[in-house]
Amino acid sequence: MKGRAILTGEHFMHGDHACTEGAIAAGCRFFAGYPITPSTEIAERMAQRLPEVGGVFIQMEDEIASILAIIGASAAGTRAMSATSGPGFSLMMENIGLAVMMEIPIVIVDVQRGSPSTGLPTLPGQADVMQARWGSHGDYAIAAYAPWSPQEMFDLTVLAFNVADRFRIPVMVMSDEVVGHMVERVVIPPEEQIPRWERKRPTVPPENGFRPFLAEDDDLVPPLAHAGEGYRVHFTGLTHDERGYPDMSAETHHRLVTRLVEKVRRNADAMIRYEGYGLEDAKIVVISYGCTARSARRAIGQARAAGIPAGLLRLISLWPFPEKPLRELARQAEAFIVAEMNLGQMICEVERYVAQPVIGVNHAGGAMIPPAPILEAIEEVATRGARIGRRKASAG
Repeated sequence: MKGRAILTGEHFMHGDHACTEGAIAAGCRFFAGYPITPSTEIAERMAQRLPEVGGVFIQMEDEIASILAIIGASAAGTRAMSATSGPGFSLMMENIGLAVMMEIPIVIVDVQRGSPSTGLPTLPGQADVMQARWGSHGDYAIAAYAPWSPQEMFDLTVLAFNVADRFRIPVMVMSDEVVGHMVERVVIPPEEQIPRWERKRPTVPPENGFRPFLAEDDDLVPPLAHAGEGYRVHFTGLTHDERGYPDMSAETHHRLVTRLVEKVRRNADAMIRYEGYGLEDAKIVVISYGCTARSARRAIGQARAAGIPAGLLRLISLWPFPEKPLRELARQAEAFIVAEMNLGQMICEVERYVAQPVIGVNHAGGAMIPPAPILEAIEEVATRGARIGRRKASAG
């Protein structure tokens, strides 16, 4: 018996299950993966749900095979996804570069855990965020989102498929063990209210000299012809010309790779997501993401109750990085605090865009950062600012 493709309504739902339902609602009909804590519940639910909606679930022998399988499925026209955690994410890195070079849209969910190596399989971490951006070799660009709730596990998985298809790039959902295993209210809207961004498709018949990697529009995204549709498409990880044929010249390589990076930069506004709390008058801005942002929001509330003008910039898109709101906040803020469950990764990105002091609140993983150390950092910055203000007043 077929199940409903979209489980419309209100649910009390596990974060990993919400991710699965987001994928189903987005039209994902192929999943290839290998069980790995704390993402295994995604694969388990996909194994149940995909056959109910006419999709295909395959447990692969490892994560290398998993990402190759979803690349192949997507090239044939199917929305495809895999889910993993740190060690499996590392195994996927080479072929993330292959998906970039072939311009094949795929979605990868990384439910982060304490790392490196085997680390803490059942406990949280946020130390894969730079690997998401720079883990594969060479120059390239991708999109990555950090949910902070089961609701966003649903919503951002839908968005990930739309961004992947619209811009022909790999997109990552960078969850963490806390959010992945959290159970909260999730609202799934009716099918007609779920946004769907389609792939750009060929507008000329196969016999008219279709060039599959010719990007004629301002968005720099070429139309995607699916395997088996009669178009002659040559997919390769080698540097290639607009026909898809290998071309080993430095000129072609520069032109191709520049376009692959520029198409993400040029369309960044369509991909970037962020949220602010108390930023209107904030002099101290906390920047955080994922489960840590939940603690940061609590700390902001406590600081403002004590009369400290603090605010939170929550990063929803990690990549492309939301630099515009950060630059705007730099006009009013006196200091920035970056709270993240690693020893300092996104703080380096913040430091690229602001001249003010940037303070890190860090933990290597294994336990969610509570509000207290974030509040302590806010209070320390506020106290230091007050001392400086008094010295300036007395000197004047």
